[in-house]
Amino acid sequence: MAAPRKLLSLVEKFERNVDAYKTGHYNEAQVRKEFIDPLFKLLGWDMDNEDGLAEAYKDVIHEDAIKIGGFVKAPDYCFRIGGTRKFFLEAKKPSISIKDDTDPAFQLRRYAWSAKLPLSILTDFEEFAVYDCCVKPVKTDKASIARTNLINYTEYAGRWDEIASVFSKDAVLKGSFDKYAESHKAKRGTASVDEAFLKEVESWRDMLARNIALRNLRLTQRELNVSVQSTIDRIIFLRICEDRKIEDYGRLMALQNGTQVYRRLCKLFRDADARYNSGIFHFNREKDRPTPPDELTLGLKIDDRVLKEIFKGLYYPESPYEFSVLSADILGQVYEQFLGKVIRLTSGHRAAIDYKPEVKKAGGVYYTPTYIVDYIVKNTVGKLLEGKKPGPRGGVSKLRILDPACGSGSFLIGAYQYLLDWHRDKYADDDNPKKHRKVLYQAAGGEWRLTTAERKRILLNNIYGVDIDPQAVEVTKLSLLLKVLEGESGETLTRQLKFFHERALPDLGNNIKCGNSLIGPDFYDNEQLNLFDEEERYRINAFDWHTEFPDIMKSGGFDAVIGNPPYVRQEMLGTFKGYLQKKYTVYQGTADLYAYFIERGVSLLKPGGFFSYIVANKWMRANYGGPLRFWMKQQRIEEIIDFGDLPVFQKATTYPCIIRIANASPRSFFDVTQIETLEFESLKQYVREKHYTVKRSTLDDKGWSLTDRHTQQLLSKLKAVGVSLAEYVNRKIYRGVLTGLNEAFVIDRETRNSLIAKDSKSRELIKPFLVGREIKRYNPLNNDHYLILIPKGWTNSHRKGSGNAWDCLQSTYSAIASHLLPFKEVAQRRCDKGDYWWELRACDYYDEFEKPKIIVPDISIRGNFALDEIGKCYCVNTAYIICTADKYLFGILNSSLITFFYKSISSMYRGNYLRFIYQYLVQLPIHTIDFSNAKDKARHDRIVGLAERMLDLNKKLQKTKTEHDKTVLKRQIGATDRQIDNLVYELYGLTKKEIAIVEESAK
Repeated sequence: MAAPRKLLSLVEKFERNVDAYKTGHYNEAQVRKEFIDPLFKLLGWDMDNEDGLAEAYKDVIHEDAIKIGGFVKAPDYCFRIGGTRKFFLEAKKPSISIKDDTDPAFQLRRYAWSAKLPLSILTDFEEFAVYDCCVKPVKTDKASIARTNLINYTEYAGRWDEIASVFSKDAVLKGSFDKYAESHKAKRGTASVDEAFLKEVESWRDMLARNIALRNLRLTQRELNVSVQSTIDRIIFLRICEDRKIEDYGRLMALQNGTQVYRRLCKLFRDADARYNSGIFHFNREKDRPTPPDELTLGLKIDDRVLKEIFKGLYYPESPYEFSVLSADILGQVYEQFLGKVIRLTSGHRAAIDYKPEVKKAGGVYYTPTYIVDYIVKNTVGKLLEGKKPGPRGGVSKLRILDPACGSGSFLIGAYQYLLDWHRDKYADDDNPKKHRKVLYQAAGGEWRLTTAERKRILLNNIYGVDIDPQAVEVTKLSLLLKVLEGESGETLTRQLKFFHERALPDLGNNIKCGNSLIGPDFYDNEQLNLFDEEERYRINAFDWHTEFPDIMKSGGFDAVIGNPPYVRQEMLGTFKGYLQKKYTVYQGTADLYAYFIERGVSLLKPGGFFSYIVANKWMRANYGGPLRFWMKQQRIEEIIDFGDLPVFQKATTYPCIIRIANASPRSFFDVTQIETLEFESLKQYVREKHYTVKRSTLDDKGWSLTDRHTQQLLSKLKAVGVSLAEYVNRKIYRGVLTGLNEAFVIDRETRNSLIAKDSKSRELIKPFLVGREIKRYNPLNNDHYLILIPKGWTNSHRKGSGNAWDCLQSTYSAIASHLLPFKEVAQRRCDKGDYWWELRACDYYDEFEKPKIIVPDISIRGNFALDEIGKCYCVNTAYIICTADKYLFGILNSSLITFFYKSISSMYRGNYLRFIYQYLVQLPIHTIDFSNAKDKARHDRIVGLAERMLDLNKKLQKTKTEHDKTVLKRQIGATDRQIDNLVYELYGLTKKEIAIVEESAK
């Protein structure tokens, strides 16, 4: 693409006057107006909002640059798509060397890294520098560190394609910007801001916990946690307010000078109480405050060195953080991880920090991605706002939005931001927006903003949350209150306090509460309170919705219930299981906790309200989801978005779906979208293009297959063709044996030969054994492992202690016990931890392994069935046996049609893997043969013949040595496989369209 003529004119103009521009007299404002703005207009950006977009959706935000300590305190430009930040641009006057000057590069990188942006630009028009902002900035970095590109103005024309292919608006919309950022990301030093800040905050917690525990010996464990959390929250709040120009810059930094640091810090806390009126700072009893004051933390003793160490890392140039752009979303991600650990007191009143048990069990804490939050908010809160007007009399003030497991507050922050943007745009779009001067004002640069009073009103009227973790409740309050202050300055808050006698922030004690959303006071109806100690009562934390939110519950409930409830297996619940069974329709003995949160959430909706959660998608097919599926069919399901096996939560193996339910009469259908990739510009757009409807009547109680109408029709047809696999084999489908401290012990071939050489009787105890990777489709069974079986009919259980089970096993297997002794040591170490139950027992279906059978591993991309024609081969418990050597069945099970059916009724796992387990295997439709029908019998015989050919070809392939012969055999195997598929299609009566559905699903 040729460079635009206007670009050439800009370059020529700069060239003519370059010497004058490089003097200190030509300032930054001039270069922005004359060169940088026109340059980015040529790249398609609406630099002056000529399209008249609402504030939330402007292409470019021009920040007011304020000099503090010689450094610009706001990025000059923020380029956005649909209101989402994509990159910053920092402008400099041409007299500054972009190539060599370290300060501008460090400042830009601090802004972009703190805002978690992958790339940003530093330019004076003479030079155009692109930085990888995933690399943590360090004050000693040279200007060249993390710089991915440097272009001189003389090269603009020749490299225009290169610039436009990444930084034009069109390139950003099409994903080229993101691809460039990913491909140029540095391999080292790419700790994201949330990871780095989490590490920082965790170090504060460690220092404060140890010091406070040491200096304040009367504190209980709970008081210690509160003290540490409150101190950290207050420091973060005040530091963010400094960078946002709400507090005087450097007040915390100044505390490093002198002694009695905590006493002087408490003075700042008291000043903040007078200024803000938030629960973060609340030290005096006041009338009508919903929460009691903090009478604990101001009396703490904290050593100066600890606080000075914390303050040292909070300011330029030591700090890599720019708190003015540290978003509530990033802060939420940090706190979500932070809240996964708890401080406990050890002997000697020492502090130690451990993962919470439920977090350890779940393998970590996973923050909900922003695009998920935005989608759920838009399709619940957004729908409730349709047709309404803003203001106290517009109906919106009566909307009540709840997250009953709010965590660090991501969903409530998303809902609050949506309401703020909606109100601002509605007021600003009025023919005479100035008439709304009590709630709206125009900032420098013409941007419309809501007054703090209006932001407070919206927050108190509309946003509600509950969480069982008191620390999470405080974090949610902190994040929401910081959101109230966005756009404010010290001057506006002082004016508000002076003229309106009103402090800046509300106390959220009536809105965000601590309690157990699932357990009501009726938990104690059949229990005696004195049976529970104080710690247990705190853990239970029964919550009475009607007492805590009386007006809302009296009016029918909440208008929207949104969130991401905890995924905790029921075995973690202990005390609550009996209560849950009586209280909830969706109860099932092994259900995850989110099942109860779904029922609870919908029960809190008022008529016409909307419910939407993101939860694991296992409930749709797992056995424990049966009661939930039955209950769900009675509801007005609006939408289900299934993410399949996609990694929505990074580093997590939870596969989620979004559910939306309306409190209204059920409909006969609902919308479904199967998400096949996370590489989309907008989830809303993806859903609009890919959604389809599913009839409630097609949902199978055994498991939901949310496929489109044509696929549902095909699945129904397949089910009607024959019988289930369970019926075909008389339910003789078994799991492999448990190895280790259960039914059998594993040894290798060398050990097996050694044992038999010592004692030939050992041969009867040792069996050929297959692990999952040794079981392959149509392949001969070659094992490298053997089992030593526990004698049939023999059982002995053992927990940490006597060793009876081992003694019994040793006496039973005197000839082989010495070979198992290393395993005994491992077992004993596990038992010594005191948390492991192990059991030696005999499998009650050993005989079935001794017969011919079909074997399948439980994890595979497709049907992966092997045949044990002789018998005698055992398999691990991650495989299943089907007790028949029927080659007709064997051929059908390995067909593409059966894989298609299995994929439709079961869950996918990351990497497109399927889990072949009993509950799904038994449902496979098997066409039964009428041997009196010549055509039927001919098809049967043909499939048997082709299955035998597949076995023979695969056996030859294993023995073949040359590449040419292997290629020839693989081609024959592929052709035979296709013949079986075609024959199975014919057998099940598929049409061309139905065959296309099957084969499309395999791609």
